Amino acid sequence: MLNAVDLGGRPFHFIGIGGIGMSAIAHILTKRQLPVSGSDLRDTNITQKLQILGAQVFRQQTAKNLDYFRQSRRIESTAASSPITDPVIKTVKLPQVICSTAIQRNNPEYQAAIHLGCPIFHRSDVLAALINESPKSVAVGGTHGKTTTSSLIGYVLVQAGLDPTIVVGGEVAAWEGNARVGQSPYLIAEADESDGSLVKFHSHIGVITNIELDHPDHYATLDEVVQIFQAFVDHSQHVVLCIDCETTRNCIIPHPSEGSSTTYSLNSALNADYTADAIVYGSTHTAADIYEKGQLLGRLRFGLLGCHNLSNALAAIAVGRLLGIPFEAIAAALLTFEGARRRFENRGEASGICLIDDYAHHPSEIRATLSSAKLRTAAGQDGSPADYKRVVAVFQPHRYSRTLTFLEEFSQAFSDADCVIATDVYSAGEPKPPGMDGGGVAAAIAEHHGTVSYQETLTDVATHLKSTLKPGDLVVFLGAGDLNRIIPEVLSHFQQQSSPIPDRAEVALR
Repeated sequence: MLNAVDLGGRPFHFIGIGGIGMSAIAHILTKRQLPVSGSDLRDTNITQKLQILGAQVFRQQTAKNLDYFRQSRRIESTAASSPITDPVIKTVKLPQVICSTAIQRNNPEYQAAIHLGCPIFHRSDVLAALINESPKSVAVGGTHGKTTTSSLIGYVLVQAGLDPTIVVGGEVAAWEGNARVGQSPYLIAEADESDGSLVKFHSHIGVITNIELDHPDHYATLDEVVQIFQAFVDHSQHVVLCIDCETTRNCIIPHPSEGSSTTYSLNSALNADYTADAIVYGSTHTAADIYEKGQLLGRLRFGLLGCHNLSNALAAIAVGRLLGIPFEAIAAALLTFEGARRRFENRGEASGICLIDDYAHHPSEIRATLSSAKLRTAAGQDGSPADYKRVVAVFQPHRYSRTLTFLEEFSQAFSDADCVIATDVYSAGEPKPPGMDGGGVAAAIAEHHGTVSYQETLTDVATHLKSTLKPGDLVVFLGAGDLNRIIPEVLSHFQQQSSPIPDRAEVALR
């Protein structure tokens, strides 16, 4: 079925325009000189950037936000039966109202859009329209690693001079946000499977990094997730698959035509098209020899840590090579990539304590992130001392449905942390089940870990960290909720401690 989203000039109105996925699309449309408005409950750097670009942003979600279009419709209706022939008035159209899964049907702005007769679309419908109109689109799907992998691919294309349009689920310094508008046929997009919308995308190249059950609020079984990814594969002209993932390897059926699929793996025994050997997982970098169908392409060195990031880099190499980019150019780009925001993001260091912000919210992601952190506490191969002495994991569970479904897996995901601090569950709008809270999560972790503390509120977490952290600590804040909002407070506390105290004579001279 053809996508009904109109990219030809009709206005767009986003309910929740400041969301990481919504704002990226709003950015693209605004840069394309389309009329864009929207609402959000918070004023952030993202909404401020959209306003600078020309979008109108309302600070609350009410029916009044659509008054302009309601008045325009009345004017247009009157103009139809009057001698006034103002072409501007006559071409005013009701906006296409864009929502995410987070917007409920009882939202007053949503109800006003229905009453007004606006066409209403999910954000994935707009993304699908952008992907489907781009002859060289790359859609990156997978349970884990989507943001980093799509950002890596986008960065490689930017550095190679291919001028892509990019839509990702995280902010990247290289293009100062979560979106970039290019003038070429290339479009790189992060494709989300959380609500089943993955089936809408028809891309030139589809990438699958891995497949796990991560959204039990939408999927009852892993088989349902596999079906969504299979549809994604069937809609892609070419597919790039990570066969290190057992589910992808055994359950996804690529196109039967010759040359329509490419595989990558860190395990040479799997005979993937792209593999890595002579791997070095260092405390400051990752390095490996990269092979393409058994032939050595060259040595890769880049600044992201851990095997999961090497796998993400392999995906970027595979896509880059499919698009005709020389390996030398790909390797040079990866060497300078600094990562996406909230993906092992260094938020600052003071008093010998380093604070890392990471979006990990699934047990597999937590294990991968802490494994990377652990590398920073190991001595160098040349005998140099370790960067840090201790990994401190601060965990905010995200969604009751996910926490309940994977409680046993969460309880065993912190083995690479020297100590764990857990706080209450970030509900993301879900109702709280009886007896379910972060204390139960902390107790489950404590069954497998010797040093676990439960701090119910974020204020409690900040207070606890200020009194217990010490020089040599690498503190990793884990979660997709709002845990990271206490990082500036904690950092400021230790910055003040590390500031030199001027002597009395110096003060007297001021």
